[in-house]
Amino acid sequence: MYRLRLFATRHARVFEWMYVRLERALVALDPVFARIGYNRIERPVALVERGLKGLMFDCRMCGQCVLSSTGMSCPMNCPKELRNGPCGGVRPGGFCEVKPEMRCVWVLAWDGAARMREAQRISEVLPPVDRRLKGSSAWLRVAREKAEGLRATREADRLAMAEAFPGARESEPASAPLAQEPARAVEGAER
Repeated sequence: MYRLRLFATRHARVFEWMYVRLERALVALDPVFARIGYNRIERPVALVERGLKGLMFDCRMCGQCVLSSTGMSCPMNCPKELRNGPCGGVRPGGFCEVKPEMRCVWVLAWDGAARMREAQRISEVLPPVDRRLKGSSAWLRVAREKAEGLRATREADRLAMAEAFPGARESEPASAPLAQEPARAVEGAER
């Protein structure tokens, strides 16, 4: 698995591209997931996520995946589980101070991030791990949050349009003024 983890950071841009597509698909499936119930699909999605990410990234299923921010190098693989950069004990050659046979997760993260389109995301400070989310699907959580954000934006736009409409009705007519009716049409209506 360690070799696959190194492969993932070397090909971080490809994995970033795949993740963006997966996220879009999951957000698009939000109406289906909402109808079924997110709690019902949590376990099967988490099982698939555990299998795929466990194989490729040696995922620990923390429930708050930050691979897209850390060059496809999971910070939970750090023996100290540091989420915001190396500890300062990086050995020469970029090796871990705790596990000298392993490259520092954060050295790999910076290498992987340099290959990604969103390379600047590695500079963002990540929140601490919420241990209550351990074992849950990060994919599903992120997709649900993004879908909720999109719904809120659409609703705010709809409300803004509804609030602006009465003012627009006062300043401009709803339709063009009627043209003069031909005399024959008016005469025929009077009979």
